[in-house]
Amino acid sequence: LHVDRQVIGCSDHDGEQAYNLDGEEMWFADFIKKEGVEPQPPFIDHITYVDEAYQTAEADQQTCKSNLDVARRAMKDFKIED
Repeated sequence: LHVDRQVIGCSDHDGEQAYNLDGEEMWFADFIKKEGVEPQPPFIDHITYVDEAYQTAEADQQTCKSNLDVARRAMKDFKIED
């Protein structure tokens, strides 16, 4: 059995999107270079992601930042209980 994970995260100034298989990073979005990176070692059968993966990651970042704004507005009036 294999464990496949997708990680998407964002802040006001940064973002992260990566795909992992069994704890190894198989693909991540480099938002500085504006490209997808496949940091797989040369001794494995290379897994290639579709060309649209980076564009999807950029769209996911916009969704993440929008959701972050919504959560901040929703939580701003919550009082912290002691």
